[in-house]
Amino acid sequence: MKNIIKYTNYFGFVLALCLMILSGCSCSAPKATPAPDPLAGFHVADLRNLNSNKVITDDYKSYIQTLSPEEQQQAGLMFFYEGETGKHAVEFRIGINHKVWRHLLIYDKDNKRINTLKYVIGDYHS
Repeated sequence: MKNIIKYTNYFGFVLALCLMILSGCSCSAPKATPAPDPLAGFHVADLRNLNSNKVITDDYKSYIQTLSPEEQQQAGLMFFYEGETGKHAVEFRIGINHKVWRHLLIYDKDNKRINTLKYVIGDYHS
């Protein structure tokens, strides 16, 4: 009878330990909430509108001159966006060292740059 009580205590302890492990630990890492899209509310605009806007054109060309020589060579294809509230944005992507960097220049309705974002959006292999 003493052996049964002895093993019952061990069984209860092991069962409690298993429940603590299963309820306190998850098998996957917590999912990060995605960052809000900085271009939410914007739509792709005609590139001719960008070229006719000298203030924004001069500013994004000036921004590119601040980049490293390697980044300057890779800066090519650009996208121009217009927002519902009169804001504008210029986007270009640069591939450097197997990383694709997204550059966003966001302007208010008076064509003053209000935000500059640069972050990795992916990678590539050659």
